[in-house]
Amino acid sequence: MWLGPEEVLVANALWVTERANPFFVLQRRRGHGKGGGLTGSSRKEITKHWEWLENNLLQTLSIFDNEEDITTFVKGKIHGIIAEENKNLQPQGDEDPGKFKEAELKMRKQFGMPDGEKLVNYYSCSYWKGRVPRQGWLYLTVNHLCFYSFLLGKEVSLVVQWVDVTRLEKNATLLFPESIRVDTRDQELFFSMFLNIGETFKLMEQLANLAMRQLLDSEGFLEDKALPRPARPHRNISALKRDLDARAKNECYRATFRLPRDERLDGHTGCTLWTPFNKLHIPGQMFISSNYICFASKEENACHLIIPLREVTIVEKADSSSVLPSPLSISTKSKMTFLFANLKDRDFLVQRISDFLQKMPSKQPGGHGRGRKASTADLAPEPSPAPPETSDQLASPTTPLGSRQSSSIQEAPTASQGLLKLFQGNSPMEDLGARGAKEKMKEESWNIHFFEYGRGVCMYRTAKTRELVLKGIPESLRGELWLLFSGAWNEMVTHPGYYANLVEKSTGKYSLATEEIERDLHRSMPEHPAFQNELGIAALRRVLTAYAFRNPTIGYCQAMNIVTSVLLLYGNEEEAFWLLVALCERMLPDYYNTRVVGALVDQGIFEELTRDFLPQLSEKMQDLGVISSISLSWFLTLFLSVMPFESSVVIVDCFFYEGIKVILQVALAILDANTEQLLGCSDEGEAMTVLGRYLDNVVNKQSVSPPIPHLHALLTSGDDPPAEVDIFDLLKVSYEKFSSLRAEDIEQMRFKQRLKVIQSLEDTAKRSVVRAIPGDIGFSIEELEDLYMVFKAKHLASQYWGSGRPTAVRRDPSLPYLEQYRIDAGQFRELFASLTPWACGTHTPVLAGRMFRLLDENKDSLINFKEFVTGMSGMYHGDLTEKLKALYKLHLPPALSPEEAESALEATHYFTKDSSSEEALQQEEQEGSRNEDVQEKRGEEKGTSPPDYRHYLRMWAKEKEVQKETIKDLPKMNQEQFIELCKTLYNMFSEDPMEQDLYHAIATVASLLLRIGEVGKKFSAQPGRKPRDGVPEEDEPVATEPPQDPAPELQPPAAGDPQAKARGDTHLGKAPQESQVVGEGGSGEGRGSPSQLLSDDETKDDMSMSSYSVVSTGSLPCEDLADDTVLVGGEARSPPATARCGGAVDTDWCISFEQILASILTESVLVNFFEKRVDIGLKIKEQKKVERQFSTSSDLEQSGVSG
Repeated sequence: MWLGPEEVLVANALWVTERANPFFVLQRRRGHGKGGGLTGSSRKEITKHWEWLENNLLQTLSIFDNEEDITTFVKGKIHGIIAEENKNLQPQGDEDPGKFKEAELKMRKQFGMPDGEKLVNYYSCSYWKGRVPRQGWLYLTVNHLCFYSFLLGKEVSLVVQWVDVTRLEKNATLLFPESIRVDTRDQELFFSMFLNIGETFKLMEQLANLAMRQLLDSEGFLEDKALPRPARPHRNISALKRDLDARAKNECYRATFRLPRDERLDGHTGCTLWTPFNKLHIPGQMFISSNYICFASKEENACHLIIPLREVTIVEKADSSSVLPSPLSISTKSKMTFLFANLKDRDFLVQRISDFLQKMPSKQPGGHGRGRKASTADLAPEPSPAPPETSDQLASPTTPLGSRQSSSIQEAPTASQGLLKLFQGNSPMEDLGARGAKEKMKEESWNIHFFEYGRGVCMYRTAKTRELVLKGIPESLRGELWLLFSGAWNEMVTHPGYYANLVEKSTGKYSLATEEIERDLHRSMPEHPAFQNELGIAALRRVLTAYAFRNPTIGYCQAMNIVTSVLLLYGNEEEAFWLLVALCERMLPDYYNTRVVGALVDQGIFEELTRDFLPQLSEKMQDLGVISSISLSWFLTLFLSVMPFESSVVIVDCFFYEGIKVILQVALAILDANTEQLLGCSDEGEAMTVLGRYLDNVVNKQSVSPPIPHLHALLTSGDDPPAEVDIFDLLKVSYEKFSSLRAEDIEQMRFKQRLKVIQSLEDTAKRSVVRAIPGDIGFSIEELEDLYMVFKAKHLASQYWGSGRPTAVRRDPSLPYLEQYRIDAGQFRELFASLTPWACGTHTPVLAGRMFRLLDENKDSLINFKEFVTGMSGMYHGDLTEKLKALYKLHLPPALSPEEAESALEATHYFTKDSSSEEALQQEEQEGSRNEDVQEKRGEEKGTSPPDYRHYLRMWAKEKEVQKETIKDLPKMNQEQFIELCKTLYNMFSEDPMEQDLYHAIATVASLLLRIGEVGKKFSAQPGRKPRDGVPEEDEPVATEPPQDPAPELQPPAAGDPQAKARGDTHLGKAPQESQVVGEGGSGEGRGSPSQLLSDDETKDDMSMSSYSVVSTGSLPCEDLADDTVLVGGEARSPPATARCGGAVDTDWCISFEQILASILTESVLVNFFEKRVDIGLKIKEQKKVERQFSTSSDLEQSGVSG
């Protein structure tokens, strides 16, 4: 037990010093014997804790300069350990979550985390800042690693997202005694002095792995990725931690016994199993889940056993004896009986098994004991049970499936047996001489093995089984044993009719996957006679298409065709399909997704193993860059594409029995055999030739199949072919030299490599996205990369805490990089608020909403990174004109929101116009002015005659031109929009040091512009003026047409507004004028609307005339600028002044961008404000700090702010 440390000033006469070092003294009370120590503590515990102090603290304490620091550090450390011990001693249930809840609240407050962020566990440890350790608390949450320390007046606070972790390892160095290292892209962190470093590291590894799965984000991980929803009322330490522990155990259990992905371990217990083949009681563990009872011996290869509950007929408790305490006997349909003994809680165990057995038949009304529900990725509905007469035949794969299949598939023609049998003919073994005799001996060996160890799923799997597999599986048993060892048999039996269903559903369906499959069908083992005709090709097509339909995340990946064609040689279509499922989803995880992540991970492991086992060669291979070239083709096709077929199929035998370990061993043996030649190679091509020729000459002298020409061997045989290598010799060497590889070690290495691979893929994605941004955007590469990281973090936050958001839907990794991460309006508001140089106080969310609508061109309520950067660039880069242009656009449709329209009905009309009005508008535009507007482009696309390539070239040229819009292309702004613009400017200046000067300037400019608009209106209203620049004289009749494009930029009337009805009545007359402004304002000359029919001289006069009112308007109170009532023409006699008392807007008033620009240029303080440079780098740093402090509630708060 740990106690609070006390300083010893004088070694008291009553105490005897047993151990001492420069900092600690271990004393025993004199006369109290040698056995006792502190009350309740054994000498063993005291010694253990003393050793912990010496190993972990002594080295650290020597770093400190003065004793005061040492005392403070030691006290803090020991108190932390005591607190952690007390925490662990508390009842681990829902009864007392007090301490944990307290820690969770502390964590949220300390690091500003939202309620959605759940704490998994917390540990006392030290963080090394330089050479000085800081004692504090490490909090591990679902998405973050956090550390907080306050020591000697110094505070350390760290937050790292798990998705940013690039390296995580446990190591011990001279400088850091047993520590955990956490690397991100820009920092290395070391934590040490844990009370239980193993448990902490294991949990960190699990959380980092979940984050990597999230980045990888393929369908198969959805269920595992989702941490438990708050189904239970309490979420305390035991709930989340226990869930993660259970998940780790489940994964290990499924991997060990090759069980389906939805199998959940219920519990395990120590026991012994009676093995009749050697008359022994083997000690081990019994595992029980809802559909299986499994046994694994303590000694690794002594015995493995899988008993599906669907096979169980009797479970009974036998009589206990001193020789056989608490035995349990389990009998199966295949007349096998298994005897377990030394079970600790036998009665409870029997009860659990009987509960599971009772559930079995009730799920499926066929009474076959197949009660498992469809696996998570199943697309087809629950399949109907197999015909009753076959139920007793399904105990083992020895029963040919042809008879069963024909009844369940009906029309779909399928290969009812392995293609090898159909195309090889049944030549008797005697005709094959020595080879035939060898094959017969193999078959006999296996038959004896089946007799002794059982046949089918319930077979005892021992070291003898592995020996037989290594000697080669006979052709006649290959399909059956592949199904058994891979676990595919279990899935096939529990999903009768599933494959037939998929074939039926996927037939005739077209997708990108089916197109790729068609392209590769004739490249799949073209040298084999089975695939030189339609039967083999059709079977391959059906299996691959059915799998692509079952698992659209993977769909189809190159190399799947080669593997599947071999599976079809040894089994019928249904068997080949389930073997493919076992390969893609369990045995080679993530191998066949769009980015072949799994293969890259194992390639990393291969490089690491080469460094460990063949250090001399490893360096050379790195220089030549060979490993990355060879390993992908070796691993993805399990050597099938690089070795003669008869040889590679032996490796596949071993792979189905032992997993990826075999592939890695063989790869190392191949490099080892060619070490000398490879060391002499000068370039990659030479090395590839050496390895290629070696592999071409790996032969199987025992094969009874007629030899199949290996195309690669024919092409590279050369004059002096190298010596032949027997595949069995190669396997033997690989086991002799490299068999120290263990499945657990490979999993550990996979985790480490997965971090590297996924993070490097993310970096590639980042570079690709940044390259896709046009060069004229203004940001540097570094700024773009920083913006991308912020943007991606915002997208991921929606997956952490915003399950209701549209972006929280699973991203599709098959999309182009640019489209993979997108954000919605709420997230954009948050980013805009922290990054914009135009802070507008409470008005910021409104401006952000407008910017989002402007950028969201395809109206899917999501924007990608390119659109986001375009918006940011408009505010940061370019001259005064460019920035004002961006601001101007934010106050025109579509940026102006529908809520700011006069009524909801008008907004609906504006956004969903019927096609007839759209066509009418396009006609009007084409007749009136030849602008480059997007709507005209749509009009062209709707042309009746099929356009030729020149049409597309013209369109492309127009798209290019649209990007180079001039200020004359911008539509006019009406009075309502202008008022909104002034509001924005008023809010924008409220936090500026030059606030008063800016207010004065904008009041002056606003007044000036209002008068310009008034004068323009007067001229446009004069009858009989000569039209200019193609504006038709029929302006007046146009204004009386029914509205086609009612402008949405008018605010709804306030409640109780006396003019509300009047405004509603004026709507019909007002809308066409505004639609005309929007439609015609973009003309090349910028003079399409009547408001611009004044000459230059008249404009000058108007400006000089308006300047008289500058003094009076400039001295207006600044606050009034936010109100619509002030921004009216200054002259009392102007008609709109009276019309606006109820909030109605002057429909004839409008102003152009050039006029606004010219007016602003007259005020130097405004020019300076817009031209000052703002560093986005500082804002990005600030954003990263507050990123995690946004909770999902901020969306609700912001959406409540009205415009």
